[in-house]
Amino acid sequence: MPLRVSFDDFPTLGKKVNGKRLVYLDNAATTLKPKPVLEKMVDFYIGSYSNVHRAVHTLASRATVAYEEARMKVAKFLNADPSEVIFTSGATMGINLVVNSLLRSGILREGDVVLLSQAEHHANLVPWIRLSKFHGFGIAYIEVNEKGVLTEEAILRGKEYKPKIVSVTGHSNVTGQVIPLEFVREVFEDAILVVDGAQLVPHKRLDVKDLGLDFLVFSGHKMLGPTGVGVLYGRKDLLEVMEPFLYGGEMIDKVSFEEVTFNEIPYKFEAGTQNIAGVVGLGYALDYLEALGFDSLEEHVRDLTEYLIEELSKLEFVELYGPLDHSHVSIVSFNVEGIHPHDVAHVLDQEFGVAVRSGHHCAQPLVRALARGTKLSNFPNSTVRASVYLYNTKEDVDVMVEGLKKLKGWFG
Repeated sequence: MPLRVSFDDFPTLGKKVNGKRLVYLDNAATTLKPKPVLEKMVDFYIGSYSNVHRAVHTLASRATVAYEEARMKVAKFLNADPSEVIFTSGATMGINLVVNSLLRSGILREGDVVLLSQAEHHANLVPWIRLSKFHGFGIAYIEVNEKGVLTEEAILRGKEYKPKIVSVTGHSNVTGQVIPLEFVREVFEDAILVVDGAQLVPHKRLDVKDLGLDFLVFSGHKMLGPTGVGVLYGRKDLLEVMEPFLYGGEMIDKVSFEEVTFNEIPYKFEAGTQNIAGVVGLGYALDYLEALGFDSLEEHVRDLTEYLIEELSKLEFVELYGPLDHSHVSIVSFNVEGIHPHDVAHVLDQEFGVAVRSGHHCAQPLVRALARGTKLSNFPNSTVRASVYLYNTKEDVDVMVEGLKKLKGWFG
C-alpha cells in the first residue's frame, strides 16, 4: 500500500534555503518533526505538564498517565514488556548505561571478550574501548570489506574470539547496510547481544523477542520525535540483576544513612526528573508512524534508496559505498572525484537548497577503512551522505543529482 504523507504536516519543507526549495536529505542525522506531533506536545505542556510519579494532584496524575502511556506504546511497538522499556536521553546514553551496568554487576569481567564491528558509530565504540582500559576486558572486531560491508563470512569469523558480549549496529549510518541480525543471533547464540538501533528502528518494526535481542537502543529524534529522548530495551532477567548506572531520586526504594535499595524495573534505571514532554512526544511520534504504516514506510524508503543508487550510479565521477543491493537502505554515501566532500555539501546547500551531510559521520574507523579501497586518489577520509525518509520524493533525488552534475562542471 503506498505511503500517504501529508506534506502540510512538515511545514519546514515549504521553506526556502538560499532562494531554493528545501530538499532535506540529512535524515540519518535527524528527522523533521510533524506539525501534529508538535501541536500535541504544546497541548501537553499547557494542560497536563507536571513531574511524574511523585505527587497526587491532578496535573501530576495526568503527566504520569501520559508518560506511562508512551512506555506502553514503545513496548507494544517492540513486542516487549513495559518493564523492559527504559527511557534515556538517546542511543548514546543507552549504550553507556548498558556497558557501565554490566561492569558494575559483574556480568562483564576482566578477561571477557566484547565483539564489535568496524562499521560502528562512535557511540558503540568509545564506551567499550575506554572502559576496557580500566576493567581489563578484551575487544575484537568483525572486519568490513573494501566497500564497508559486513559480510556473513566476516561475522562467522568472529566466533573465533568466543565473545561474552556482541555489540553491533543494526543499520550502518555510513554505508546504509542493514545488518542481518537474525544471522548474528544464530552465530552467537550464547552471547549477550546488544544492538544499536538508532538508524534501523525509524525504518523498520522490530520484534525484540523474535530476534532474541538482549539490549536495543534507539533515539526519538531520528523517527520524527523530539531530541533528548531515547529508549533502552533490556531483557527483564538481565535488568533485574544489573546495578544502575545513575543514582539519585526516583530510582530508589528505601534510603538510610547506611544503605540503599533500588526501585523495581524500569524505574531503577530512570534516576532524576526525566525528559517528560520528550517521552510523551516520542509516544505521539510513534502514533503518527503507526497511522502511516511501517510496512508502507519501509517499502517507500527502499524504493527511494534504489532510485537514489540508480541515479548516482549513472554519474561516472561519483563513487558509491556500501552493499548497493537489497540490504542497502535509506543512506547512501559517496564522493565526487576531485572535490572535497565539504565543498560538495556546501555548494549543494548554497546553490540548490539540498541539505546533505559531509564528514566522517561519527565513524572514523569505518571511513578510514573505506579510504583503503577507494578508486579516488584524493579521498579525504570523509564522504558525502544523502539519507531519505518518509517525506522525501524522487524529485528530491533528481534535484541533488542535477546539482552534482553542475557542481562537477564548475569545479572541472
